[in-house]
Order: sequence, then structure tokens, then C-alpha cells
Amino acid sequence: MKTRIESDTLGEIKVPADKFWGAQTQRSLQNFKIGTEKMPPKVVEAFTILKEATAKANDVLGNLDEDVAKTIQEACQELRVEGKYEHFPLVVWQTGSGTQSNMNMNEVVAYLGNQKLKDKGIKKLIHPNDDVNRSQSSNDTFPTAMHIAAFKEVHERLLPALNRLKNTVSEKREAFSDVIKIGRTHLQDATPLTLGQEISGWEYMLEKCEDMIESSAEHFRNLAIGGTAVGTGINAHPDFGELTAKEITKITGHTFYSSKNKFHALTSHDEITYVHGALKALAADLMKIANDVRWLGSGPRSGIGEISIPANEPGSSIMPGKVNPTQSEALTMVATQVFGNDATIGFAASQGNFELNVFKPVIIYNFLQSVRLLSDAMDSFNEKCLVGLEANRDVIEGHVKNSLMLVTALNPHIGYEKAAEIAKKAFADNTTLKEATLALGYLTEQEFDDIVVPEKMVGQKN
Repeated sequence: MKTRIESDTLGEIKVPADKFWGAQTQRSLQNFKIGTEKMPPKVVEAFTILKEATAKANDVLGNLDEDVAKTIQEACQELRVEGKYEHFPLVVWQTGSGTQSNMNMNEVVAYLGNQKLKDKGIKKLIHPNDDVNRSQSSNDTFPTAMHIAAFKEVHERLLPALNRLKNTVSEKREAFSDVIKIGRTHLQDATPLTLGQEISGWEYMLEKCEDMIESSAEHFRNLAIGGTAVGTGINAHPDFGELTAKEITKITGHTFYSSKNKFHALTSHDEITYVHGALKALAADLMKIANDVRWLGSGPRSGIGEISIPANEPGSSIMPGKVNPTQSEALTMVATQVFGNDATIGFAASQGNFELNVFKPVIIYNFLQSVRLLSDAMDSFNEKCLVGLEANRDVIEGHVKNSLMLVTALNPHIGYEKAAEIAKKAFADNTTLKEATLALGYLTEQEFDDIVVPEKMVGQKN
């Protein structure tokens, strides 16, 4: 492998000749050979947005040479548009402030920028610290990149996927609004409802989660930029943070602000903990929906079997013709991963010692993983399962007719005790509720037929 020599305050070090990074990135590669989890590309993308914005802000404030400032912006745009992420190799398990990833970005932007200046015939050099990192510290840039990445992923990936799933659920709720089925509580037969009503519960879960995620994510609009090392803004112009936030707004199309309290912004990650709590709520509801689908579709002949799901692939290597609820299984596994991520984020966010939280990389890694997994799993469950879900009307009708809980309709007419006696007799004798009622002499056949009407027991249909 061909190498070149780069240097930093610790001295010289060999760097792969075909890579844009410098000495500090190389040292991180050598010092943190831990795991395979790389800094997420969305964090890298957010950093290109941030560094482009800071260069513009420094240019406006007269803190950077104009050629240097413009070239930094061009380099950031090229990295983002062309996705040159092979130059960002660092693992998550590094310094807890994300300093090495900040310097990785600074070094790559400086290297690419210097190539551009050379191509233009401009005899100037861009320095990673003095120019690309001007008016900044890793302590305010990394949390700023965290918020940019998190906000964009929630709005550009998660919420659209959630909306697609919600639309399909809404369509199914309407399609099955006339299908009367037996309800179940405590996994036991209960009074009737429509399949549409049952599904309306899923729909409202998704609506509430959408609202909670969207409203909580508003806190991501507050950025740490301008706080520099400990929140005082040392080495930065007083207007630098707000100017940078305005540039980030222009680049992303999303409105961002410089946080009113930088001391909070550097040491606390309560915003991410809060938003991930809403993601956990979504995961909990998705777990419930996925479980409902696989229970209702169980069988097909020895289970509940009230719905059928698409047969996407053979379900067994030994049992021919078996169809398994694989999309439900994938979605529920994702939910358990999100629950675990929430525990990691909560603990990591609690470790803001004095002026800085040093668990930032693991916090954003887990947050973005949750967003990606939930988004992908919702789309997969929607497209490969929910769209093709059908009601098995004959099975549903049979369950309603055989249910003993229709006896509940008799309570206002003959009382709870007599109704319970009817249900117990029907169960013991393996007869219908009507037969048991007539045998006990509590109602005539006509009276029973007028009272026990499943269509009258479901309330307003959805």
C-alpha cells in the first residue's frame, strides 16, 4: 500500500496515499480497533452541512480568507453530493466527544480543498484546525451534527414510512368495517366488534405516535454551535452560532437555531432521549400490531385463522406448504432492538459530567439505527404483509356464532346471574346459547333472537 507522510502536534505518521484524511484520523484508526460499527454516514453528511455553514458564517464575519471559505464550502458540497464516505473510516468506539470524527472531517475537507486551490492556481493552504474548524470545538460541532442528522432522518425517512403504513391501515379499516368478529380480552373470548374497529385501534396508535415523534423532534432545531469548548463561546464571534444556524437552514431546508443555553447543549442530550422515547412508543405499538397480525392469522386450520397473510416465501425447510408470519417476526425483532437502544441512550445521556457529555457517538449511533430499522421494517411490513392482508369471513362468522360471550347482551334483560348460568350450561353441554336459554326457560326463542343480535352489539362501526 502506498503511503504519504502527514503530521500533527505529536509528530509524523504514515497515511494511505489514496485517502483524504490526515494524521489525527490515522491515529484514531490505530488506537481504537474496537468493533465494526462505523460512524454513521448520516453523521458524516451532517458534518459536511455544518462545515459548509461555518465556512460561510466565518466568511461573512471576516474571519476567513474569501478563497479559503469558498473552497471549504465547495469541498463540503462535493463530499456530500458524491458521497465520498470512504474517507471517513472511524469507529463509533472512540473519544466520547466525537473529537476524532470532527477532525476526520476537518482533515478531509482541508485535503480536498487544497487540491481544489491547487487546481485553481491559488497558492494558499487550508489548515484543518485553523480554517475548517475556525470558531469551533468538537464539543459544539459534534452535538450540532447529531441534531442535524437526527432531525433530517426523522423527517425525511421515518415519518414518511410511518405515514405509508398508516395509510394502508386506514384502507384496511375501511375495507373491513362490515366484518363482525368476536373480540378478545385476556386472550379469552369477549363481546363482538368489527374487524374495522379492531384495526382502527392500530390506526390511532400510528396517528398518536406520529404526533409524538413530530412534536418532540422540534427540540432538535436547537443547535450547540457557538458554544465552542465549554459553552462560553471562546474564540468565536458572538454572532457566529446564529449565523451558522441560518446557513444550515438554507442548506437543509429545515429551520435551525443556535441554542439559547450552550452549557446545556454541550452536556445534556435530553432532547435525543425524549425523541427516542417517542420512537420506543412507536416500537411498542408496532410490536402489538405485528403480534395481532400473527395471532389472528395463526393456523391456518388449528389456530385463530381470522385473517390470511401473503405467502412471500416457503415457511419451513421440512414442512411443505407452511406459511410463516415472517414480516411480523422481523418487525418485532426490530422493536426489541429499539427497546435496547433506548436503554443505551438513556444511560449514556445521564453521563453529562460537568461541562460535557462524553457518550455522544454511541447516543447518535443508536438513535440513527432505531430510525433506520423502524423505517425499513415499517415499509417491509406494509408492502409484504399488510397490503395483502385479507379477512377470512367464514372463519370469523363461525367464531361469532360459537362464542359464549354473546350472552352479555342478555344481562339487561334477565340479569348477570341468569346470563352466567346460561353460558356455563351451554359450555358444559356443548350446546348453543339459544339452546341453553330455552332449556332453562328464561326466554322464548323469539325473545332470544330479538336480543342476541351481534350487529347491535358493536356500537358505531368505523
